[in-house]
Amino acid sequence: QLQLVESGGGLVQPGGSLRLSCAVSGFTLGYYVIGWFRQAPGKEREGISCINSRDGFTVYADSVKGRFTISTDNVKNTAYLQMNSLKPEDTAVYYCAADIRGLGCTTQATGYAYWGQGTQVTVSS
Repeated sequence: QLQLVESGGGLVQPGGSLRLSCAVSGFTLGYYVIGWFRQAPGKEREGISCINSRDGFTVYADSVKGRFTISTDNVKNTAYLQMNSLKPEDTAVYYCAADIRGLGCTTQATGYAYWGQGTQVTVSS
């Protein structure tokens, strides 16, 4: 059974860093694309980054470009989202998602069939 489990969320001060992990099971990460999404209270889900391990293609939303870095470790079957220079507006529940794709990736939620349960990130002093 295909599963994704996020971890690494928590409370951090503005300007701080967190690294989110997305452990996958039931499939080989190298054949899938991974997307990271977030949803703040009262707001729509936002696609913030994606990666295709096959071709190294990555996408970042403007809101996180230059501050967040997406990566995968196909040996550990885990994807990561390194988040630096965090801001209060980054506060949200963060989700990872996966799907099969030939080349490239998308930050559109409709492009993903498999989702994790989410992890809360709170940026506050």
